[in-house]
Amino acid sequence: MAIFVVCPGCRTRFNVSDKFAGKSGPCPKCKTVIQIPKLSEQVVIHEPEQFASGGRTQAGKLATKPIARPSLEINAVATAAVIGAILVLAVGTFVLGRASAFENSIARIVGLLVVTPLLAAGGYSFLHSEDDLFPLQGRRLYARAALCAAGYLVIWAGFEWMRGIVITPEIWTWVVFASPLFLVGGFVAYLTMDLDYGNGLLHFAFFVLVTVLLRWAANLGWIWDIPVTEIPLA
Repeated sequence: MAIFVVCPGCRTRFNVSDKFAGKSGPCPKCKTVIQIPKLSEQVVIHEPEQFASGGRTQAGKLATKPIARPSLEINAVATAAVIGAILVLAVGTFVLGRASAFENSIARIVGLLVVTPLLAAGGYSFLHSEDDLFPLQGRRLYARAALCAAGYLVIWAGFEWMRGIVITPEIWTWVVFASPLFLVGGFVAYLTMDLDYGNGLLHFAFFVLVTVLLRWAANLGWIWDIPVTEIPLA
């Protein structure tokens, strides 16, 4: 259940998750400290009977104006920084890949351990709402990104294990076995990065897209290029 609060400084209205009830935080607009009321302090307003049918008066007009809810605003600076970092990382991976640096499985594992937390933090930097009163920052962001990365790596390891065993070049195997991994990945982001489930899916999709591109840059081929094992005839 969302808690409706108004900044006492700039009068900006916010809808805050009830998990922040009783806490305080700076307004993202004017930095005035906002005290979030406790759930027990919430005032329940019962609508008049004449407004009971869809929020309209007996004359059929809207009784009240709808409250504008905070929308997702992509931070242009953060987005440019993340894209720039990914390009630098891709070029470096391409150079090392052509030097056969990732033929060793240990090098690939180390690369994923380094890259995945960075992708988790970078994805959050432009997916969370600019109107969020309690955005992840500093140590909290790094700790949550590490937890999210751990979940993503488990999913990626599971996919690599299934790839070539139950996930084959046939499209139906991808739909049956690979698609559910996106649902799990979105849930991991939802739990660890304070994102709603829709943005959690976008967060995991961002990780998958960048990882697939880096895999190709590392000279390991496209992930969907699964070799077909031929059974020798007797």
